[in-house]
Amino acid sequence: MNSTTTAAPTRATASTDARPAIDVRGATFAYGDRRALDSLSLTVTSGSITGLLGPNGSGKSTLLSLLIGRRTAAAGDVRLLGQPLTPALRRRVGIIFQEPSLDPGMTVTETMWLQAHLFALPRAAARERIAGLLDRVGLADRADSRTATLSGGMKRRLEVARALLPDPEVLLLDEPTLALDPDSRAALWQHLLEANAAGHTLLLATNDVYEAERYCHTVALLDAGRVVAEGAPSELKRRLRREAVRVEWRDAAAAPMDEVAAWEGVGQLRQAGRTTHITVDAASPFLTRLFREYGDHVHAVRIEQSTLEDVYFQLVGHGIRPDAVDDEVR
Repeated sequence: MNSTTTAAPTRATASTDARPAIDVRGATFAYGDRRALDSLSLTVTSGSITGLLGPNGSGKSTLLSLLIGRRTAAAGDVRLLGQPLTPALRRRVGIIFQEPSLDPGMTVTETMWLQAHLFALPRAAARERIAGLLDRVGLADRADSRTATLSGGMKRRLEVARALLPDPEVLLLDEPTLALDPDSRAALWQHLLEANAAGHTLLLATNDVYEAERYCHTVALLDAGRVVAEGAPSELKRRLRREAVRVEWRDAAAAPMDEVAAWEGVGQLRQAGRTTHITVDAASPFLTRLFREYGDHVHAVRIEQSTLEDVYFQLVGHGIRPDAVDDEVR
């Protein structure tokens, strides 16, 4: 497979199997005085791609750490594949961490064989599966290369192959495309979509709105350790019932922000330099009034489709910022 393709993969169709792969009820966890999960409940349907969308520190990574048994909820019930968490479930779950977790001194093949030994895979079956997975993720020609020599995208693809080696039913991913260039992101998602089409359930933590909208069947919006909304991206945006307008001002200092915010039908405003992103009930009457009253201050306008960022902002009053302190899977 050509790993450098730039074609954007399309979202796979979710499985019709309604059996929950993950079922979390009222999970609570704290780091000292800071509550990372606050009675969080979430159900992930088997065969789906589900995104945990929220700013760093919203509880996404802590939830993943509970699901792999690295943390234990102080309260609530956490079930995976219909069972309470036990060591026996470990081989049925794959994990891709936020930061690369490869030994730089090992080769690609050695990395895969170590995983095979850890999961006690029969040698003949492991050899065939390793060869197939490396070919599938476009790393067959780098089998003897040390992982330190791989690009960021190649390392991520190797981690996908390693996680899939034991053929887990559930794949957990913590910011899987973090710091990847667009080509590498598209290539990685192609492999993830293929894994989902083969029957693997995917649960990923992200603060990338585009990623969540394009690839996830279901998105759970997290804030302060709680799920504030959950559903298909299209349904969440339909509930917003607002349009989005991007206004570029001639001078940011002269932008009439307070006045515009007070107009009827105006929702949230977010400012970035000379540009203001505004959600409105209807774009046409808003723009008519904007140009009538402040046309001399406007450089350009653009009507946009509302995003999950708009939904999130309306629900919790702030955006999905990647710059806050995150809770990490450790």
